[in-house]
Amino acid sequence: MSFLIVIIGLTLVFDFINGFHDSANSIATIVTTRVLSPFSAVLMAAFFNFIAYLVFKLHVATTIGKGVVEPDVINLTVIGSAVFAAIVWNLLTWWWGLPSSSSHTLVGGLVGAATAKAGIGAVVFSGLIKIAAFIVIAPLLGMIISFIISTVVMNICRNLPPAKVDKFFRRFQIISAAAFSLGHGGNDAQKSMGIIWVALIVSGLATKNSPIDLWIVLSCHGAIALGTLVGGWRIVKTMGQKITKLKPFEGFCAETAGALTLFGATNLGIPVSTTHTITGSIMGVGVHKGLSAVKWGVTTTIFWAWVLTIPVSALIGTLTYFILNSLI
Repeated sequence: MSFLIVIIGLTLVFDFINGFHDSANSIATIVTTRVLSPFSAVLMAAFFNFIAYLVFKLHVATTIGKGVVEPDVINLTVIGSAVFAAIVWNLLTWWWGLPSSSSHTLVGGLVGAATAKAGIGAVVFSGLIKIAAFIVIAPLLGMIISFIISTVVMNICRNLPPAKVDKFFRRFQIISAAAFSLGHGGNDAQKSMGIIWVALIVSGLATKNSPIDLWIVLSCHGAIALGTLVGGWRIVKTMGQKITKLKPFEGFCAETAGALTLFGATNLGIPVSTTHTITGSIMGVGVHKGLSAVKWGVTTTIFWAWVLTIPVSALIGTLTYFILNSLI
């Protein structure tokens, strides 16, 4: 029981780190366009992170619990190793200022720890391939949708005075940022719920067919909201300015595209990266201004962080499992 409590605590710590690591995804555009102050932006993002449980069903939590590795292979040591690996990679990429994926680091940790315990047959490859595919699909969707939205907006507003357009979209960007924060909370908090749920199952305190308890839902949303409130300011600059310069209407287009992508993925039960999604959406707006408007050197660095996340996290998860297994 004491190890289970440690696992639950570690998972909530991961959820908290997820919040401050990914808070920049929700607020970078709205802060760098100076629509809201940083404090007001993180307060709004934290609120919508928390209430997301009222909007989305727990499809993503089920995917994490059953669709990455075989449930029969999982024990508390596997779970602890996976969560530890996810925390380590999240903290490293936060320190380096790289917007990596909290979703994929958790998946990588699970795969590595489960493989260390039971071999490669422990991996549910159909689920892993689907999640890995969205490393490409999510930012690509965000890019395409933001390009389309920005094209429509520019055509509608082309005869309007720039000052009027700016004033109008400074208000609308608050709505788009809130929608993205809602999608962030709905997708990301559910990953931690899935981990705690599985931990309870392997401890004999829940069954595979039992619903996820409300205390798990509220604690995970609370942890990610608190993390968002603390904020990940190292990543805000990368997301908001280093990829491309944004105006309020461009921030609105990027956030709206990101929110639509997250809503769709969450309803399909696919754990995607909010980081990948908003990065692609910002790039879509930037490309609309011309290829030279996007700083491709920064984008390439971000891309390599995406590619390395699952394998590096899997390696950390594997090593952690061997260490924990020898100690316990």
